Amino acid sequence: MSKRWLNERKRDYYYLKAKQLNYRSRASFKLHQIDERFHIFKEGGSVVDLGAAPGGWLQIAKERVGPKGKVVGVDLQHIDPIEGVRTIRGDMTKPETVEALRSLLDGRADVVISDMSPNISGSYSMDHARSVDLCAHALEFARQTLRPGGSLVMKIFEGDMINEFLAEVRKDFSSVRLHSPKASRSSSSEIYIVAKGFKGGAPTSGPADIHPDNQD
Repeated sequence: MSKRWLNERKRDYYYLKAKQLNYRSRASFKLHQIDERFHIFKEGGSVVDLGAAPGGWLQIAKERVGPKGKVVGVDLQHIDPIEGVRTIRGDMTKPETVEALRSLLDGRADVVISDMSPNISGSYSMDHARSVDLCAHALEFARQTLRPGGSLVMKIFEGDMINEFLAEVRKDFSSVRLHSPKASRSSSSEIYIVAKGFKGGAPTSGPADIHPDNQD
């Protein structure tokens, strides 16, 4: 990490506010702002967080669903315990992790959220394609897991494959919007897909529907 990057972070409004409020990540405010705009969560609801480390989104989700709600999360990295939240460590692209997570949920979810990101390669087209692939896995998980009427929020990197992917999402949700919360850095290529009103149909073929052809 460069000294310049560290100095900029120390001056970052959301970084400082996260420290003040004991949130684990400045990204907590992205989900907070998305929920303020789109009303994703409800008291007593069930939420699954994909790519949950270090736990900032889990904290917001638990606040919003309250003590009677259920929040579960998964990540490749270890997640320190959060009261009232259950987590597992695993790879969401692997079937065994998906099954373990659904077993932990023990029922249907009202909301699936995903802040998953690929390891940045430095190649914009490759990073975009990998981001779309992660979103495809999140979409397939949502198809298998959401209750009718449920919502899906996922981060995606902007690029030339996004419209094709949005068309896939619209097959399963009555409302699909792109949104950039104020807490996102202006230099970032990330944007969030906010899909509401899950139609609850039979699962389609999922990630195989997306065929990135620019990963090299």
